[in-house]
Amino acid sequence: MRSRCHPVLATFLAALLVFAAGFGLAGAPSAAAAAATPVRIMPLGDSITGSPGCWRSLLWNQLQNAGYTGIDFVGTLNAQSCALAHDADNEGHGGFQATATADQNLLPGWLAATLPDIVVMHFGTNDVWSSIAPDTILAAYTKLVGQMRASNPAMKVLVAQIIPINPSSCAECAARTVAFNQRIPAWAGGITTAQSPVTVVDQWTGFDTATDTYDGVHPNASGDAKMAARWYPALSALLTPGDPGDPGSGGCSAAFRAVSVWQGGYQGEVTVTNSSSTAAISSWAVTLALPTGSRLTQVWNGTLTGTTVRNAGWNGTVTAGASTTFGFLASTPAAAGTPSVTATCSAS
Repeated sequence: MRSRCHPVLATFLAALLVFAAGFGLAGAPSAAAAAATPVRIMPLGDSITGSPGCWRSLLWNQLQNAGYTGIDFVGTLNAQSCALAHDADNEGHGGFQATATADQNLLPGWLAATLPDIVVMHFGTNDVWSSIAPDTILAAYTKLVGQMRASNPAMKVLVAQIIPINPSSCAECAARTVAFNQRIPAWAGGITTAQSPVTVVDQWTGFDTATDTYDGVHPNASGDAKMAARWYPALSALLTPGDPGDPGSGGCSAAFRAVSVWQGGYQGEVTVTNSSSTAAISSWAVTLALPTGSRLTQVWNGTLTGTTVRNAGWNGTVTAGASTTFGFLASTPAAAGTPSVTATCSAS
């Protein structure tokens, strides 16, 4: 038997629906749908990133405490074994090699499942341990970055100069790590673009396997803290506090010029310009991709960590559209000639 609604009741229900809709109680978009999409950040690598990779928990909390709340760590893995609560999604696969990951085309599936805007990559330790040649590892890096850009043409990529390794079973690993890390800045300089910058983050300098790992390879609490501290300025430079939006380009540009060149060395100057027309920046960092065999020997008007120069205490604040400079000396085994140096800037 078909039921019928009393006319008075029907009128009342219709009025109630109109009232609810007017106050957002029916037919209105949910808060989640109305919220801005967070910046999606994929930590990518091997066990140093994922098992348990507690530098991620420290980094997550550093960002949250500094006001970078519109972020989402993403990955198909979610290990919750760190003491500090955090967004544990990641793509750190224990025992994996960068070369095998590229050869087997594993990354596209992970990207499709998580759609990151930024990739934070510490990858290659197992390749170095397996005595895979730097050229082969860097070719894998190139393929991986290509796959990232196929997923998102505006992908921002942070690539680590990996932490030192000195396992008891591999006497050559320490030297192999140095040799590989020396190649990364030039590789990054050759593949970075304005739309999809590749920034090198020096995780090697100042990291001691004797005090910062528990087995010569994997970070302990001290090592986790050092790794988070190195990732933080490079990653925060791509973010806006309290505003998810799209990841930015870092807010500054850097231009290199050779002041003088001689056999075995050269003097360079880098001009750092605030690319915003409205807002000042309070700090900046410039990563230099040097010619093969080149080495920084002295820096002024900045502080040097690896191949990254950060502002001195007095020249970090740069007003909108303004510039500041720093200089350096570098040695090179090559014959005298104008050096090719790529400078990549990030700011906050």
